[in-house]
Amino acid sequence: MLSGFGQATGSLDVGRVMFSVRCFSSMRIDIVTLFPEICRAPLSESIMKRAQEKRIVELHIHNLRDWTTDKHHVVDDAPFGGGQGMVMKPEPIFAAVEALKKTPNAEYPTPNVEHSAIDNRKSKILLMSPAGRRLEQSLASELAQGSHLIVVCGHYEGVDHRVIENLIDLEISIGDYVLTNGALAAAVLVDAIVRLLPGALGHEQSAADDSFTGGLLEAPQYTRPAQFRGWKVPDVLRSGNHAQIAKWRKQQVLERTKQNRPDLLR
Repeated sequence: MLSGFGQATGSLDVGRVMFSVRCFSSMRIDIVTLFPEICRAPLSESIMKRAQEKRIVELHIHNLRDWTTDKHHVVDDAPFGGGQGMVMKPEPIFAAVEALKKTPNAEYPTPNVEHSAIDNRKSKILLMSPAGRRLEQSLASELAQGSHLIVVCGHYEGVDHRVIENLIDLEISIGDYVLTNGALAAAVLVDAIVRLLPGALGHEQSAADDSFTGGLLEAPQYTRPAQFRGWKVPDVLRSGNHAQIAKWRKQQVLERTKQNRPDLLR
């Protein structure tokens, strides 16, 4: 599922020969990065793994260097006008995105007759960048409505701005800080999106009860034992009175948000 198969997670790669079962997930996500393994590890476990096994999402992770044309697979160069660091070149990024928009997978091409299901999906091109729109639950929910996301991971001093001006639909930042590369941020983004897809979580209400879904933080949660080192679970949660429990949780949401994130109340 993370190895870049053809148009569906139901495809089998045996000796590099494709056997397609023609089943399509509700969403396809392609990540283009210089560090595929950074994305692959966290997106191969737990909920993300099960969502792929259940064909809720079709996830492919690609190495940007596969779209270079020189023998050294160069993806960066010095910035015009001088300055520190290196800038990612536009050519391989354009080539990668255009190939992924046109064909389900450049490494494992399938017959043209089977491209239609992907071709009919509207692709949204995202760039992980500290200069982008800050990732919030509302944005994750918005992106979860799409059918095909291509996530480009920035690195070095950023990407050639012609990529942003002419290729990217939306720049996204996961916070007001700078990471070594965008692969880490991409894994966070994909996790936030996939868990909102129908069927990804064990209970559909789980996503609805998450922090930020209603604009505020989630109420505190408790489990067994009812008493631990002298600290007791609030009596109301053990009362069986659902109206009182709902009232208590609403109060806790406000108090917790006021204490930890007062900006959300404004």
